[in-house]
Amino acid sequence: MTSDLKPFFAPSGVALIGTSANPTKLSFGILRNMVEGEYRGGVYPVNPRHSEVLGKPCFADISSVPDPVDLAVIALPAPSVPETVEACGQRGIKTAIIISGGFREVGPQGLELENRCVKIARRYKMRIIGPNCVGIMDLYSGVNTTFIKGVPPKGNIGFLSQSGAICGAVVDYVLDKDIGFSNFTSMGNMADVNETDIIEYLSVDPNTKVIAAYLEGIKDGQRFLEVARKVSRIKPIVMLKVGRSEAGARAVSSHTGSLAGSHTAYQAAFEQTGIIEVESAAELFDVCIGMVYQRPPKGNRTVIVTNSGGPAALASDSLAANGMRLADLTPETQAFLRSKLNPAAQVGNPVDMLGGAEPQEYADALKACLADENVDATLAILTPQALVNPADVGKVIGEIAAQTDKTVITSFVGGVSVSEARHVLHGMQVPMYTFPEQAGKVMGVLRRFGAWRSKPEGSLVTAFKGIDQKAVQKILAETKNQPILGEAQTRPLLAAYSIPIVPGEWVQNADDAVQAAEKLGYPAALKIVSPDLLHKSEAGGIRLNLTDAASVKSAYGEMLSKIKKDHPQARLEGMLVEKMAPKGHEVIIGMRRDATFGPLVMFGLGGIYVELLTDVAFRIAPMTHQQALDMVNSTRAGKLLAGLRGQPAADIEAVIDCILRLGQLALDFPEISEIEINPLLVYESGKGVLALDARALR
Repeated sequence: MTSDLKPFFAPSGVALIGTSANPTKLSFGILRNMVEGEYRGGVYPVNPRHSEVLGKPCFADISSVPDPVDLAVIALPAPSVPETVEACGQRGIKTAIIISGGFREVGPQGLELENRCVKIARRYKMRIIGPNCVGIMDLYSGVNTTFIKGVPPKGNIGFLSQSGAICGAVVDYVLDKDIGFSNFTSMGNMADVNETDIIEYLSVDPNTKVIAAYLEGIKDGQRFLEVARKVSRIKPIVMLKVGRSEAGARAVSSHTGSLAGSHTAYQAAFEQTGIIEVESAAELFDVCIGMVYQRPPKGNRTVIVTNSGGPAALASDSLAANGMRLADLTPETQAFLRSKLNPAAQVGNPVDMLGGAEPQEYADALKACLADENVDATLAILTPQALVNPADVGKVIGEIAAQTDKTVITSFVGGVSVSEARHVLHGMQVPMYTFPEQAGKVMGVLRRFGAWRSKPEGSLVTAFKGIDQKAVQKILAETKNQPILGEAQTRPLLAAYSIPIVPGEWVQNADDAVQAAEKLGYPAALKIVSPDLLHKSEAGGIRLNLTDAASVKSAYGEMLSKIKKDHPQARLEGMLVEKMAPKGHEVIIGMRRDATFGPLVMFGLGGIYVELLTDVAFRIAPMTHQQALDMVNSTRAGKLLAGLRGQPAADIEAVIDCILRLGQLALDFPEISEIEINPLLVYESGKGVLALDARALR
């Protein structure tokens, strides 16, 4: 539900519990922001030690506060917060922001306090933001429950952050950059309201066009996927996820007590849901203003219009690195440009109008390029010159951008001399960047997001024929004391989910091995079965291409002797006899369970090269058919299967079916922590796949 969060952003009245008259206290800063801001609802300081603060009458307790009041902001020592939440619940208040620290981030005792607050709040159907947060700032309602100095301009970026300090730094950073916001949310420890709740709320907030997030961890990975998948179709979500490295993950944990999780899983989640991941705070807002002001280009053909060659070269490199290319202008466009520009100007692409280019030349060049059928987007670059006013150039660019449905972004290289131009351009909905490299990166992001959104959404694949869950339950029950399941025990798990496996039998003596080989057909393979020797080839536990009974019997005895000699402590449970499979492409599919998102499914180049080449891609189950296909296509293995250099295409559909079935197995049986098929042999299109080896971990 998003309606129960509305009082956080547009309350009818706000009680500030713990307000201090001391100007050095954070609670005083919160009251000052509420009083001096544009909020027009009731503001009620609560502190029995004061009669008034900043001209506002102070109330002894929350029960004394007059109606209407639907938001409480609590700034008290942590031990007294639970009883305050109880009092708010009794008063009928349905939303509370706990500014105070001293909860889960400080250890078990703080976590117990935090859990008590949540338990009380749920009893009263109250929602809580925090604890250990800065609060909320909404630029349209005027509510400002933060102690942050400064207020950014109104705009259309909704920003949420687990770090309160980041919120303060962002406000200070954007004050002179004409970047407007709809609201700020500092979430802190996310004891109750979490990142997914806020994203869902912002998806229906009429003042928010782009959702920007600084996150350290996600509370419920599967719900996040469900919500983000829907929201990204409505509004872009731009995400800065910290804690990607081991050191960063430790810093995250110590900050809010969050579980950072695997960054590989986060990347897969973002890829599947259309979330735009960025690598820095500066890039976060570069991308956001691009998303707010401009539409994604319909293709990757870009024209650079510039008054300087050097920045154009930087822009060209950046565009190419981000999947864009320089458009080929038609002869008609080039002829028009020659007639309008300096005779020495270059009219190819980049269009270099030389240093003295005036506003009218920018107007003529941009208008002609945007009218060219070979052009999807333009990047206008200006380096300041003594005789040209950058703001005037910005004005004509903004006027032309308003007349086209193609993408227009700019880079005005400099600082003080282009600040007025930024104000003009941003006011006319055209993003301006200081350096061409930034503009090239944003253009690439816009294009990729547009391409993602244009793909059919598809449905999650969760229904399969030929699944025998009872068979899996039986196998897992029989092996409940085994943390690792080798190939002999993993094969029936795969078979129960109709993943094709090479024909084989588990035997415990040489005579039975011969009998199995005769039944399966030659040539045959022998594989050792031992819970202590999962890497069979490295242990010398495989014999291939056995062509008759004598070779099977001999290989059985030789391998048994060698294993006992080389690995005397290993437990031997017999051998697998398998029919030799026809050659095919070797790939790997697997799953490991992520603490945040659940089953993280892997695909890549298999066989003995998997660790050397690390050609793998990841997605989170459940997934759509398109997501599984995208995962395959993103790897070199996928390009090989598609038919490299005239080779026949392989059965990619059979691979996708295996990927989806393996993901469903993991969803159905969360006790399986890892499972891997390596190699999975892939044959020509229509001829299927075959699992040759597999293992699983609880």
